[in-house]
Amino acid sequence: AKTIGKYLGDDYVVKASMGHLRDLPKSTMGVDLEHDFTPHYIPVRGKESLIKELKTDAEKAKTVYLATDPDREGEAISWHLAQILKLDTNTKCRIVFNEITSGTVKKSVKAARTINMDLVDAQQARRVLDRLVGYKISPILWAKVRKGLSAGRVQSVATRILCDRE
Repeated sequence: AKTIGKYLGDDYVVKASMGHLRDLPKSTMGVDLEHDFTPHYIPVRGKESLIKELKTDAEKAKTVYLATDPDREGEAISWHLAQILKLDTNTKCRIVFNEITSGTVKKSVKAARTINMDLVDAQQARRVLDRLVGYKISPILWAKVRKGLSAGRVQSVATRILCDRE
């Protein structure tokens, strides 16, 4: 953040979100199975003060740019930030770069775009699927194999392949 801020100059305030700020709750499914598998997000524990600080800074800003990683996870983090900061996701608030050099950072600001909801939806689908599989299969593992194991979408398919081969 300091380096990016140095490249952009004094007209910009650059803050780091430090990754995800919202996630599904740990203690419940967090997915509404009766309403199109709608995820229920809550703030990540321990990030409340950072969220408050980012909200305060965003309220003061003329424009907010979101510059998370250029993959589906980064796109989802940007979308969550936009939700938290009450940004219009139809505005060109998303910037992407693959290297932190002065020219690339400045060029990315000029090429701001909207949040790619296809990438966000892909990440949400993966996260929801992980939760559904994990919450349904992990209790079986605890009963049959060992307490504390967790199942996921990848392990479940691998287990199925092994069972089919047996």
